Amino acid sequence: MKLSEIKSLLPGLDNVAFTLPDGTQVPEHFHVTEVGIVNKHFIDCGGTTRYETKVNFQLWNANDYEHRLKPGKLLHIINLCEQKLSINDNLEVEVEYQGNTIGKYALDFDGASFVLVSTVTDCLAKDNCGVPPQKQKLSLKDLPVNTESCCTPGGGCC
Repeated sequence: MKLSEIKSLLPGLDNVAFTLPDGTQVPEHFHVTEVGIVNKHFIDCGGTTRYETKVNFQLWNANDYEHRLKPGKLLHIINLCEQKLSINDNLEVEVEYQGNTIGKYALDFDGASFVLVSTVTDCLAKDNCGVPPQKQKLSLKDLPVNTESCCTPGGGCC
């Protein structure tokens, strides 16, 4: 989800809620402790130099049960960060959230809540890195049978 999409959704919401990939809600007393730009400059396993830039939200649970982040306040934080950090609102947003370790998530919206979407690692240079493509697995029962060329009982081929 792009930052511009979040900004367009916030004015229509009564509350800001985030749902984890397993369907549970981030506790409603969370704080957005950081909004920033994350630049990643790297070389993939095939030797290609790559750049990736995202807007990062860090969610944090505090023992502060009296405050709830309202949509207008989050929009204000985003606008301030856009001004101070020259953030492009066309960038994708990633969310960091503390579980057993810090998780990094993509973001979606289900009509009422922002949904943290699990991310996975992948090889970006499959054609260059030497890992053979995974072969399609077939079940023997799904293979077509050619009855003319196979042995049958009493056919004399075995």
